Amino acid sequence: MRTRWAGWLFVLPALAVHGVFVLRPLALVAQYSLYRWDGVGPAVWVGWANYAAVLTDPDLRRPLLNALLLVVAFTAGPVTIGLALAAALRPTSALRAASARPLSTLLLVLPQAVPPIAAGLAWSVLLSSTGAVNRVLDAIGLGSLSRAWLGDSATALTAVGLIGAWSLLGLCTLLLSAGVRRLDPALFEAARLDGAGRWREFRAVTLPGVRREVGVCVVITSLAALSSFDVVYVTTKGGPGGATAVPALEVFHLAFTERAVGTASALAVVLVVLVLAVTTPVLRWSR
Repeated sequence: MRTRWAGWLFVLPALAVHGVFVLRPLALVAQYSLYRWDGVGPAVWVGWANYAAVLTDPDLRRPLLNALLLVVAFTAGPVTIGLALAAALRPTSALRAASARPLSTLLLVLPQAVPPIAAGLAWSVLLSSTGAVNRVLDAIGLGSLSRAWLGDSATALTAVGLIGAWSLLGLCTLLLSAGVRRLDPALFEAARLDGAGRWREFRAVTLPGVRREVGVCVVITSLAALSSFDVVYVTTKGGPGGATAVPALEVFHLAFTERAVGTASALAVVLVVLVLAVTTPVLRWSR
């Protein structure tokens, strides 16, 4: 009994900090979502009206749909390409692993080390109407495809998704490579003795063996997409015409520009529910 209480005493400071800086703000946001409030004057009880506005107003539903599309963009590329690279670059000997690891790790970590604001600004230049991407297209005879990628409503969200996928590719590849390295080499040897080719070896050995790592990657990329703010803010500010509006940016505008704190809080609560709805099945699958 004394040992159990001693353990709780060690955990208590962390629980107190978590309660003050995480749980209490969440509770306040849930409370504010039931009121019409400008952040200064008296609050007026409106019940579920703010949630009804979030779910029925097209201008408020669009950021939620954009966030789900960004989940696909942020996840599909990094996880698929990272898994393919991890499987293709699986070291077949300790010497190869030791010689290749420092350089490959450095190259993969670089995008993750770049701050999102800096990455957004750099990609804004690359994807501008006179940027490097359009100049490459012109050079290879595809000048008809040139456009301001972040300024065209048809391509802006895709461009933002590509920026997010680029920044997350290295992290996913590192996590999946670590998962592949921990697999018993005897499993691959047994698969080859049974006549399995690279594809069957991948499906039967690699993919089941790194299921937990895949789950972690999907959760990380999904959270990055659903909470995306900085990259969108510095590249498009939600434009053009709301084509790249995302929940975090919309909450910011509602709370600090339109001073609709109640509606902003309701959208934030819906975003939390959306995060749980996306990540919970992934965590259950990856167990």
